[in-house]
Amino acid sequence: MKSKITVGMIGLGTVGCGVAKVLYGNAALIAKRVGAPIELVRIADLDITTDRGLAIPDGVLTTNAQSVLEDPAIDIVVELIGGYDPAKRFILKAIAKGQSVVTANKALLAVHGEEIFHAAASGGVDLGFEASVGGGIPIIKALTEGLVANDVTSMFGIMNGTSNYILTRMTEDGNSFETVLQQARDEGYAEADPTFDVEGVDAAHKLAILVNLAFGTTVNIKDIHTEGISRLSTVDFEFAREFGYTIKLLSIAKCVDHEIEARVHPTLVPSTSPMAQVGGVYNAIHIVGDAVGDVVLYGQGAGSLATASAVVSDIVDIARNRLKNISARVPVASYHWDCRAPIRLRPIEEISSMYYLRFMVLDQPGVLSHISSTLGEQNISISSVLQKGRQHGQAVPLVIMTHRSSERAVQAAIQTITGMPFVSEAPMLLRIEGADA
Repeated sequence: MKSKITVGMIGLGTVGCGVAKVLYGNAALIAKRVGAPIELVRIADLDITTDRGLAIPDGVLTTNAQSVLEDPAIDIVVELIGGYDPAKRFILKAIAKGQSVVTANKALLAVHGEEIFHAAASGGVDLGFEASVGGGIPIIKALTEGLVANDVTSMFGIMNGTSNYILTRMTEDGNSFETVLQQARDEGYAEADPTFDVEGVDAAHKLAILVNLAFGTTVNIKDIHTEGISRLSTVDFEFAREFGYTIKLLSIAKCVDHEIEARVHPTLVPSTSPMAQVGGVYNAIHIVGDAVGDVVLYGQGAGSLATASAVVSDIVDIARNRLKNISARVPVASYHWDCRAPIRLRPIEEISSMYYLRFMVLDQPGVLSHISSTLGEQNISISSVLQKGRQHGQAVPLVIMTHRSSERAVQAAIQTITGMPFVSEAPMLLRIEGADA
């Protein structure tokens, strides 16, 4: 039986520093829970001179990632450099050499996960990626172990802390997207280039991973309909509040008639719902299983120590397996490899929803009748209408809430309405999720 488990880490950025801090600082506690010490024996990074405030033993730091991959004494390789290349090459090389791997790289798994999962399954090694979704929230383990007896019918949630911080501030302070985005940068919640966060790409990466695990199917990230929050106006938050809703960027997956809806977009949720109460950089994921019913996981979706907590949990799981001379006890993609099967992902045009439609229209007679007539021609039923401000001859917002309608019909109506001479800008469409949606 092994007397200790050795770990080599590639990447000493924000998350890497958190992992080192946890492994070194909580070494005694972790050893008691594992039954043997876990030792971080090598850390590779291009920058090993900057003081990161860590007490790292002599001889651990190196600029050569290959020294981690080629050391036969290292049991677990932790990849924390992010991106596609060389991260993918490093992971595949470690797997080929029989080393177990832990990664937090959601973009890599969303785009190249099938190849990596197949390599791990074929090689019979463990692959841990708890930190790829939800930061410190144990959502991967929930799907692969805790809820394994359930046929998952739906999942939805807030999976990006930056966008949720921005939406929270816009809701509470009434400031514009541009103003709040700068606040997020100033407070360290947004990158210099926040495109992946605010345009929903990061959330779509995470949703692709969860859909793969929950439904046992390959997911092409291009098939996940993705919209961001940059077009939202302060007026949308005002109208949402009047109708009793809060705007959140939701990642949504549903199994409908043996097909899957997978989409990311700003969404109206009832202001009294638990999801509406998730503020700041926090994440929340709501899972519905046929046996367990509703399960909600909530916590910090990012941050050095929160994400490190998830990385180290994977290290501990793998260490326990190694100490018992077993591996791949839990299938890497939740389902046994030969039991996975393609499931069609529905295009957004084929879904149905309730809708919030905001039109900027000239304040003149007949506008509402033209719009409502066009909606009626597409069999779209109106539930309520709200217009604010009277500025004769000027553009004013007109908001229409619909009953459940087909996406294809709503998009067709919007295309027609957009071309009408009294419409001054592209309409805003927001879908609604909730008990009655």
